[in-house]
Amino acid sequence: MTKVYPNASFRGRVPPCKAEMKEEVMTVWKKSLIFNCNGFTVFDGKGDLVYRVDNYMEGNKGSILLMDANGKALLTIRRKKMSLGLGDNWLVYEGEETMAIPRLSFKKSVNIFNKCLAYVTAGESDGRDNKTMYEIEGSYSRRRCAVLDDRRRIAAEIKRKEGGRGVAFGTDIFRLVVQPNNIRTDFAMALVILLDQMF
Repeated sequence: MTKVYPNASFRGRVPPCKAEMKEEVMTVWKKSLIFNCNGFTVFDGKGDLVYRVDNYMEGNKGSILLMDANGKALLTIRRKKMSLGLGDNWLVYEGEETMAIPRLSFKKSVNIFNKCLAYVTAGESDGRDNKTMYEIEGSYSRRRCAVLDDRRRIAAEIKRKEGGRGVAFGTDIFRLVVQPNNIRTDFAMALVILLDQMF
């Protein structure tokens, strides 16, 4: 039987130094490790648990925690309602802090003629011309997305995962391929969580 993950250890890992950073391929499983919860479980290429998301309340889309393998909060993702029906904006904060200035702002694209799904800016998007850090293109429902940086270089990709011997996984198990020189891996995972909320 094909495994979703080869080794589900719960120990933390030491991040590589900048010189060692290379493409990181993670397996994302749209399933919480905690019974009766919604969320995500994320494994690195060695099969070690690196991130998890556990939503205890069904339909709670107001605030989401991205945690490491030991349950330490890395990022808090909070929904911010926009006025005049302009859609929602999502803010990403470091740790469990939501009173500080957000690190990222995420907004769904409303232009149906544009292939861009969403835009990511630094800090809190206030309607002024904030510089776009990342654009997300593709189809999240098909698990084929690219996160492009401000120079249109691929920072991360969401891809379908295929097992050996012709085994195909559904859309609940997919790969997240991250270029750590272009985006932090926890930020890339935060974008996956936000795409899941919006699409």
